[in-house]
Amino acid sequence: MTVCKHVFYSGRVQGVGFRYTAQNVAEDFEVAGYVRNLPDGTVEVLAEGSPQQVDAFLTALAQRMAGYIEQTRVVEEGPSGAKDFRVRY
Repeated sequence: MTVCKHVFYSGRVQGVGFRYTAQNVAEDFEVAGYVRNLPDGTVEVLAEGSPQQVDAFLTALAQRMAGYIEQTRVVEEGPSGAKDFRVRY
């Protein structure tokens, strides 16, 4: 079963290597999707894969960036069909 979670992080999340870190952390998990900065200062992550892999990835990312994240909003969606994880601009 494939799940897709669309996550929005706010706080001091831009200009601190969040996208690079997300891409690095994603390499350790079987997840696909993307990370990108949004104009309002938040960072958007779309992660899809098995429920265990997606949750483990999001937990690891939150732990690595804990000092920068103030709020997290998660929206569960249908799978998008992403094949890899990348930074979007």
